[in-house]
Amino acid sequence: MGDEAPAYGDRAGHGSGAGRPGVPPHEDPPPGPLVGVDWLAGRLGSPGLLVLDASVGAHRGTAERIVGARPFDLDGALSDHTGPLPHTMPDAGPFTEELRSLGLHDGDTVVVYDAVGIYSSARAWWMLRAMGFDRAAVLDGGLPGWVAAGLPTESGAPAALPERGDFTAVPGAGLLVGAEEVAAALSDPASAVFDARSRERFRGSAPEPRAGLRGGHMPGSVNLPFGEIQHEGRMRPAAELRAAFTALAQDRERLLFSCGSGVTACVLTLGAALAGYRDLAVYDGSWSEWGLPSGNRPVVTGPGAEAC
Repeated sequence: MGDEAPAYGDRAGHGSGAGRPGVPPHEDPPPGPLVGVDWLAGRLGSPGLLVLDASVGAHRGTAERIVGARPFDLDGALSDHTGPLPHTMPDAGPFTEELRSLGLHDGDTVVVYDAVGIYSSARAWWMLRAMGFDRAAVLDGGLPGWVAAGLPTESGAPAALPERGDFTAVPGAGLLVGAEEVAAALSDPASAVFDARSRERFRGSAPEPRAGLRGGHMPGSVNLPFGEIQHEGRMRPAAELRAAFTALAQDRERLLFSCGSGVTACVLTLGAALAGYRDLAVYDGSWSEWGLPSGNRPVVTGPGAEAC
């Protein structure tokens, strides 16, 4: 079914401080998958720290950004456009090339944020993890939290990079999975499949925003809308997160996450990591794949397994 996500800064050669010639890595890795605005503000501009703006949709390329931030383009170069599904992971080659163009080195520390709070930034964080980079963290509160704290922003074209990075993607097993792995997990008593979509979409009482998809959910999955593990754009405390996941997963420790297109599933993944879960995976195609009428995958409506 896959491997557990590595601990922070423990993978030699990728995010562990190796690989950047002539420049030491940032003085400390992120303390975990989430950092606050004070943590970032105290390190902004330091050598070996790269800040990435992973905003999508209407917020993509917004005029205001954290000083020095570079665009992690989920709607563009950092999704696979060779197939019909939105936001799926590109191959290691294009991913490596795009991250090098942003100046990423193997020994750097990365903080990702978005213009909503915690939304698409979690997807960027998990993509980096899935490609072997374990010194990445999400900014709690995102750009709104940064601005509310009175911290510096800029606009206009980003300054030219002093050099390309040397990052090389090394895909890890089991962090992004396909429909077959999800189908197996649905019948595995040690696994729980979480759906991050709204309750109405999960139950099939509201239409899917992408035309042609069936309404409802995977039989045996449980529903935890991604907004319920946040408060005002910030993640809830670890104890509250653990309670929310335990209520649905019970004693299951292998957790898989789905949503509409693989973006907000990563918000749940972030929450589960903060709650102490280690054996985590994201269904890359999510409902954009499972809900296709041509897929012949089982779909049910009404409440999910959490109501049983």
